[in-house]
Amino acid sequence: MIASLSGTVEHVALDRAVIAVGGLGVQFSATPQTLATLHEGRPGAVQTHLVVKEDALTLYGFADRDEREVFEVLITANGVGPRLALAILSVHHPETVRRAVTEEDEKTLTRVPGIGPKMARKIIVELSGRLAPTGEAEAEASDEPAVETVWHADVVQAMAGLGWSEKEALKAVEATVAARPELDEGRDVAALLRATLRDVGMAGAVRGGR
Repeated sequence: MIASLSGTVEHVALDRAVIAVGGLGVQFSATPQTLATLHEGRPGAVQTHLVVKEDALTLYGFADRDEREVFEVLITANGVGPRLALAILSVHHPETVRRAVTEEDEKTLTRVPGIGPKMARKIIVELSGRLAPTGEAEAEASDEPAVETVWHADVVQAMAGLGWSEKEALKAVEATVAARPELDEGRDVAALLRATLRDVGMAGAVRGGR
């Protein structure tokens, strides 16, 4: 099993990256937060988890062991596949996920597209006692740009890949740009994606509190 990668970063996209290891370019999927730590042409390292299926081998990369551990526990829950687990970690810091499960906070989990109240309750019940909080601070994603590419359509596509409909994603992107015009001026897709994901999470919190 491939437990980690370390080498030169060859490519960083919105939802995946490639690290050159021993003459081979190894591709893996990752959250925007993890991808923000990687820069093309520079050394990079990630913790990894290999998902083996009959028709595919898919590698997932993580900024640290804690993110990987939460991912590995999440995918043991019935109905939570790697894609949904990655979406959860794209919206929430690993410590937030730990606290949500421990404190039976369904509202936090339902901020993730694809998770309704029933699924949130199921995750909490199945993972009870297996995701205890570590006491670490819940860090926010960095606003430093990680990738530069074409514009809003790529952000919408990346969010669609995490479970949002294109209509929902476009509406969320437009709301974030309206609130922070400087993001549009900078034309950095990764920065806009991270900001939009945070805004969607906060909007969910406001609706849930009403």
